Amino acid sequence: MITDDVQHVMVISAHPDDAEFGAGGAVAKWVHEGKAVVYVVATRGEKGSGDPDMSSERLAEIREQEQRAAARRLGVSEVVFLGYIDGELQPDLDLRRDITREIRRWRPDLVVCQNPTTFYVDGYINHPDHRAVGEATLAAIFPIARDHLNFPEQKAEGLQPHKVKYVYMNISPDADIFVDITDTIEVKIRALWEHDSQFDDPEQLAERLRERAAETAERAREQGNNVGEYAEAFKLIDLSARG
Repeated sequence: MITDDVQHVMVISAHPDDAEFGAGGAVAKWVHEGKAVVYVVATRGEKGSGDPDMSSERLAEIREQEQRAAARRLGVSEVVFLGYIDGELQPDLDLRRDITREIRRWRPDLVVCQNPTTFYVDGYINHPDHRAVGEATLAAIFPIARDHLNFPEQKAEGLQPHKVKYVYMNISPDADIFVDITDTIEVKIRALWEHDSQFDDPEQLAERLRERAAETAERAREQGNNVGEYAEAFKLIDLSARG
């Protein structure tokens, strides 16, 4: 579980709505506990539509507005869009540099990101953008953001090296951290409803989210975790003892 030495959380994702799907309940819980949460979103989600009359330019505007509204629902203090092209993310030096800049700017104790090693789970293929931003995030966390000789030009921007203590990866079949979201699942649902361009049936979405969170809570209890009716799952990387 998240420890008392965590006061600042950063959620890094590929697209608008990824953060709410993966960690919306946990984010609402952490904000309620007084922790500051920042979103970093690599793209504006401008390819995510089945509407033949929708343009990428218009969709990008819509989805950025939806993401900001969803973040407000959860109490997220800031949303940063990196402006990469949806569907074309690569874990290259440019993406690592931009993520490193935000880590050094906001100095999170905990980073939540997508698991780059998950290609698929039952009934779901993990989006390649998720894998790319997850890989770039892990590289930015360690060793890039920590070591001052990486991207030294960022010092001229007033940004100093920063060591992240913990990483929570979502979309992880081997999750070992479970966050009880029984008190915040309805806030998570309402936040996801803000992404109106992505869903035809909000009530069906809510039912699916409750079912998934209930299944996660059951899995958590089977592993000896004390959680309520609903939970979210993450894979922990503990860097707190590392120099």
